[in-house]
Amino acid sequence: MDWLDSTGYELARQVLQRGIAAVYLVALVSTAAEFRPLLGTKGLLPVPAYLTRIAGRRVPTLFHWHYSDTLMQVICWVGAALAALLLAGVPQAGPPWLPMLVFGLMWGGYLSIVNVGQVFYGFGWEILLLEAGFLAAFLGSDAVPAPVTVIWLSRWLLFRLEFGAGLIKLRGDSCWRDLTALYYHHETQPMPNPASRFFHHLPKPLHKAEVAGNHFAQLVVPFFLFAPQPVASVAAAIVIVTQL
Repeated sequence: MDWLDSTGYELARQVLQRGIAAVYLVALVSTAAEFRPLLGTKGLLPVPAYLTRIAGRRVPTLFHWHYSDTLMQVICWVGAALAALLLAGVPQAGPPWLPMLVFGLMWGGYLSIVNVGQVFYGFGWEILLLEAGFLAAFLGSDAVPAPVTVIWLSRWLLFRLEFGAGLIKLRGDSCWRDLTALYYHHETQPMPNPASRFFHHLPKPLHKAEVAGNHFAQLVVPFFLFAPQPVASVAAAIVIVTQL
């Protein structure tokens, strides 16, 4: 049962801790730059007005206690500094409770932001980042072996993300079932990039092959994340390539 042996998971711990910290760093710096015009006191959807509407509800956020644009900036930049420390591996060099404390403070600050972010923070990736950050807090430091349970819970999180995304497509619009979704996707996607026009004009048979490949990557490959190595790593590589 070498799949339960924690000695083989040190690289996985390092990748998860530092990778998740890097995403938090980007998220918190972006929030510091964008929150005030979107959700600040004079923003499009002011947080103080939202807090008045949800008064008395059990919505976990520090801003029930007090909100100001300055406090928001402090939470963002303190969280970004903590993420940078985790990315550099500084807390991981200390006792096992130190990374948990740093992740917990960063996670708590971002949870407070997401829970008042309304439509601007309503996308599923925010919830995914919060769940991943919560799990990463229990990965410990270099002073202890990598916790196998947390590594497997992280695999389970990735499985739910990919398999759920695949099921939503099949249960949604018929264009995913008849493999024509990419006839339209690149010209209607919410965040196009410079390559979108090129991909939109690819031959339609290739678009159908891409959709079929997506279904394979999201509905079949995730099950192999739980297989022995090197199968699990190959499955993970397919997921990464698909996401990219």
